[in-house]
Amino acid sequence: MNIESIYKIYLQHPSIQTDTRKLKEGDFFAALKGPNFNGNKFALQALANGAAYALIDEMPIESELIAAELSEPGISKRLLLVDDGLTTLQQLAKHHREQLNIPLIAITGSNGKTTSKELIYAVLASHFVTYTTQGNLNNHIGVPLTLLSIRKDAQMAVIEMGANHQKEIESYCSYTLPTHGVITNCGKAHLEGFGGIEGVRKGKGELYQFLRDHNGTAFVYSDYDYLQPMSAGIANIVHYGQNKGLVQGRIEASEPFLTVAITAGLEAVASGSDSSSTAPQQEIIVRSQLVGDYNLPNILCALTIGKFFGVPTAKMIKAIEDYAPSNSRSQLIEQGTNHIILDAYNANPSSMKVAIENFARIHANRKILLLGGMMELGAESIAEHKALVELIASLGFKEVVLVGGDFIYTKDLFTQYTNANFIYKDNALEARDWLQQQNPQDSYILVKGSRSMKMEQVIQ
Repeated sequence: MNIESIYKIYLQHPSIQTDTRKLKEGDFFAALKGPNFNGNKFALQALANGAAYALIDEMPIESELIAAELSEPGISKRLLLVDDGLTTLQQLAKHHREQLNIPLIAITGSNGKTTSKELIYAVLASHFVTYTTQGNLNNHIGVPLTLLSIRKDAQMAVIEMGANHQKEIESYCSYTLPTHGVITNCGKAHLEGFGGIEGVRKGKGELYQFLRDHNGTAFVYSDYDYLQPMSAGIANIVHYGQNKGLVQGRIEASEPFLTVAITAGLEAVASGSDSSSTAPQQEIIVRSQLVGDYNLPNILCALTIGKFFGVPTAKMIKAIEDYAPSNSRSQLIEQGTNHIILDAYNANPSSMKVAIENFARIHANRKILLLGGMMELGAESIAEHKALVELIASLGFKEVVLVGGDFIYTKDLFTQYTNANFIYKDNALEARDWLQQQNPQDSYILVKGSRSMKMEQVIQ
């Protein structure tokens, strides 16, 4: 069956599911398969549970098909057989994208992708009908599903692209066809797959290459020197930063939340509006609910994109100030008299470093670090974990709990730094037990680690 025929069916049933547990009446079920799952085995069940059609690349065994036909005559006509389910899903997404004459902003980077995406979406959605990646559906399955969730009323789309090896971003661009793009940064993430920091830049830079080849527009943070040569040759570059760009700003305050002073680029907001006041006339104060100085580029990026597309200043500021992070991303949680910074969705050497340095700048009588191991670092892993121990010791932290992963190989360093009390625990539950035994009061606590470490369990 060709894409045009499948697309006609999709238009009648535009809600696509790949999980039978989430099916609703009339959904389009796409049977995907991988090393540990095969959605084709659930296609008949999906149809029986109310799916209108099922896209498959393997026919059910004959006995099951006969039984299904006896139970519901004609059910087999709602099985759409293709050569490869995932490839067809991606081709269908591209075909749908080609019908949408709207700006599509692609976002990638080592850190801050999801926060930037959420802020950009909040700003654009305050003025336009905007669709975006839900949660963290930023991979080879999530990206096409996000595209296929965009309806005809769309005026804007914001798509997050994650990657852990080269050519991955290139493949996403081939069917998302972005008109605009952002690389938040290039740090020490997924070093095993990318093959080092230069490999990270090359892989993330595939977004820039697509924009370069298709007369696109890149939003580039001017304070990261490496982004300038990476973006060279793109026809349309819009900078943002602390001292250069369409929108410029600086950190006004960062305790407990990040407050940003916009020093150039935005029109003054009238006193008495729903947004923050201005002081002085050219300087606009934006009070976010984000933790960490490292979120400054994310806020400036969202405001720059909003400004570029003509979102009124008051709407933009309100959107930024109303956004509250969730899902263990830079959340500030108050438990009793304690302030907990929960940033446990992911971790790599770059994000760990800025989180630890930001935590060091916070004024508090007692500060506790609980850090989970970092994954996908390949041959650099042990050295990167040891470098974090050295950084922590240099910043003068007194109570440090290192949890699992390659932190186990740092234990030989603990006795070298007598000014800090380093403790190792095998997993997050052991770290939780330690924290409960300490029963800290009036303390600041940073909890961070790679997703697989489940560091959110420390505070549950």
